Amino acid sequence: MTDTATVFNQHVAARPASGTSLAPPPIQHVCVVGGGTAGWMTALMLATSAYGPRLKVSVLESPQVGIIGVGEGSTPWLRGFFDGLGIEESEWMPACNATYKAGITFEGWSTRPGFERYFHPFASMLDNMTMHPFVDNVHARLDGADVYAHPDRFFVAAALARQGRGPRARADFPFDVWYGYHFDATLLGQFLARKAVERGVRHLQRHVHRVQLNEAGDIASLLLDDGQALSADFFIDCTGFSSLLIGEALGTPFIPFAENLFNDAAIAMPTPLDGPIPSQTVSTALRHGWAWKIPLTTRCGNGYVYSSAHCSADEAETELRRHLGLLDADVPARHLKMRVGRMTQIWNRNCVAVGLSQGFIEPLEATALLFVQRTAAAFVNALEQGNLGPAARQRFNDEMATRFENTRDYIVAHYKTNSRTDTEYWRANADNMQLSDSLEGVLMTWLSRKPLAAGLKAGRFGAGYPIVSWYALLAGMGIFPDASEMRPPTPHEARHRLDAVDDFVARSARNFPDHRDLLAHIPPRVGDKTLQIYLW
Repeated sequence: MTDTATVFNQHVAARPASGTSLAPPPIQHVCVVGGGTAGWMTALMLATSAYGPRLKVSVLESPQVGIIGVGEGSTPWLRGFFDGLGIEESEWMPACNATYKAGITFEGWSTRPGFERYFHPFASMLDNMTMHPFVDNVHARLDGADVYAHPDRFFVAAALARQGRGPRARADFPFDVWYGYHFDATLLGQFLARKAVERGVRHLQRHVHRVQLNEAGDIASLLLDDGQALSADFFIDCTGFSSLLIGEALGTPFIPFAENLFNDAAIAMPTPLDGPIPSQTVSTALRHGWAWKIPLTTRCGNGYVYSSAHCSADEAETELRRHLGLLDADVPARHLKMRVGRMTQIWNRNCVAVGLSQGFIEPLEATALLFVQRTAAAFVNALEQGNLGPAARQRFNDEMATRFENTRDYIVAHYKTNSRTDTEYWRANADNMQLSDSLEGVLMTWLSRKPLAAGLKAGRFGAGYPIVSWYALLAGMGIFPDASEMRPPTPHEARHRLDAVDDFVARSARNFPDHRDLLAHIPPRVGDKTLQIYLW
C-alpha cells in the first residue's frame, strides 16, 4: 500500500514585522543573551512574531566572548526560515559565502564490498519515480536475492552531487529538490544581526558579570560589567556550552549522551577551494572519528570530530593534517571541546536555552542550526498562544526532549552499523549496546527483513527522520546478508529495470545547472512547488 506525505513547501509566506495579533503579549520584554547564529536567528523570529513591535526584543552580546562559528552546514529546513522572513537567497547567500547542499557523502564508514561509500540525499519529488524500485530491491536483497540495492543509483540528488550540479532546477522545470546550504557561520551571524536590528531588535554590547535571581528563583536581571542591571520578563540563553543562564544560574541538570556518542572534541582547518564547487558535504571516517569537508564559495571548511578517550589532541591534529595533505604546512588549527547531550529542561522558569546552551548532538548530520530554528519556533508558538504557564512549559520540554533523542538515535545508527575494525574506537562503536528502544526497533526490524514503513508511520520507532533517510543509511552501509549467502533473484525480484532508473535519473539531472553557474546567478524564489515523497 502506498501513501504520500508532504514534507516541504517551497513557498513560505513572509510574516509581517508589524504583527497580526491584537491580543496583548503575555510578556513585554525578551532579552536574548549571546549573539552568533543562534542568538540572532532567535531574535529575528521573536521580532516577527504576531505581536510585532509590541514585544520588545534585546540581544545582549559580550564583546569579550567569541563565537564558535565552525558549524557551516544546514538541513533543508533553513529554507523555510529565510522564506518566512522574506529574505531571498540572492541577498543572504553571497553575503555569507554560501553554497547549495544536496546531501552528504559518507566515505569509509563501511568496509563491506560495494558499500564503502554512500550518499544521504535530501528528498526530491522526482524520487517518487525511483524510490519504489529502490525499496523493493532493498527488501529482495535482505531476503538473499542478488539484486542491486545501493541507494546512490536511485536518487536524483546523488547524481547532482556527483556531477557538481546545484540542486535548484531551471524555472520551467516543475519539480523541486529539497536542499540545504553551506555557509560561513560567522558571516551568517553578522548578516542576521543586521537584519534583526533593521527590524527593531535592540543590540547591546555588554558583558554579563552576574545573573541575579528573584525570591521565587526566576531570573530578575543581569548585572553588566559597567555596573548597570538589565531587567527583562523573559530570557533566552544563547551563551554556548557555558550555559550561563540555564545551567550556571538556574542549575538545570545536563544529560550527557557519552554512553553512545563518544566524540567530544573537534579540530577545524580551512583549505583553498580549487576547481568546481561541490554541492555536498563529505564525511570521511578516520581512525578515531570522522573528517568533514564543506565547500564555500571562497574556501573549504575542514575538520575532524573525534573521541579524546581514544586519541590525544596532537594525534588528532596530525591525522587531520595528513588527511588534508597539510602535514608540514603552516596552516593554523583550531581545537574545540564539545559537550554532547541535552539539558533536562530546555525551558526552565523564565528562561529558554537555544543553541549550544540547550544541548548538542555532534555535527554529523548538521542538525545544530535545525535545533535552533525548531526551539525558537516552538517558543514563539507558545508565546503567540498567550500562555507561558507550567502546562505550556511541560509540552515544550517534552517536545524538545523527544526531538533530541530521535536525532541522537539516527546519529548513533551511523556508528553502530559501521564495519571498521582497524581501531578500538570503531570496534567499540559497533559493539555498543547502549541503544534506545526506538533504535533497537529500527535495527531489529531491518535485520528481521521486514519493512520499516509501518513502524515509522505508527511512531513505534525511528521518528524524526523520514523513510528515505533510514533506507539510505542502512542500505548505504551495506547491512545485508554476506555476498556468499546471496542467491539468484526470482523473476519477480528482478522485475525492476535499472537501465530505466539510470535513464530517468540522468534525464532529470540535466535540468539542474552547474553549481558554480547557479551561485553566480541565483534566481528569485517564485511559484509554489510542494514536495511529496512516497511512503511504503
